[in-house]
Amino acid sequence: MEKHEIRRKINSMRRMLTDLERRQAAEEVFSRLEETAAFLMADRILMYHSLPDELFTHAFLGKWGKRKRFYLPRVNGVNLEILPYDESRLELGSFHIEEPTGNDTVDPQDIELVVVPAVAYDRNGNRLGRGKGFYDRLLRNTKATKIGVGYEFQLVDEVPSEPHDVAVDIIITQNSTIIVK
Repeated sequence: MEKHEIRRKINSMRRMLTDLERRQAAEEVFSRLEETAAFLMADRILMYHSLPDELFTHAFLGKWGKRKRFYLPRVNGVNLEILPYDESRLELGSFHIEEPTGNDTVDPQDIELVVVPAVAYDRNGNRLGRGKGFYDRLLRNTKATKIGVGYEFQLVDEVPSEPHDVAVDIIITQNSTIIVK
């Protein structure tokens, strides 16, 4: 299947989810994440601030915000910058995503774990994003463990990959934790 076909199919399935299904899926996925050695051992974690069609991250950030150091990405041109997460320092940024404000950017090399959103994943860790390449450019510059999270239906047989694409090390859905590397 072509990238645009996968995006269309997955986006259609995400729109059909009820609020209850979204909440339950997020609870199950992030509960699985909490059990991974990568999460338990990491202190500096890059998360994403969820859009309405993504697994809801806000409750997870609130739950662990006092025990872990969370960071969020901010769009700067064609790249993502990393800034500390502080709920009081968020404003609507590019693509209608709440992003951190300030100038205290962090080097991607200082991050120990990246929780990566995507439209789809395959069992080889290949991920299909929204098509702008922001995460691929960021992930190339970090040695952090990369964990992709998503709904079970976001796990597809094959994601077409290109040389610049960066795979994830672990994929977590409501029903499975797949160790890729």
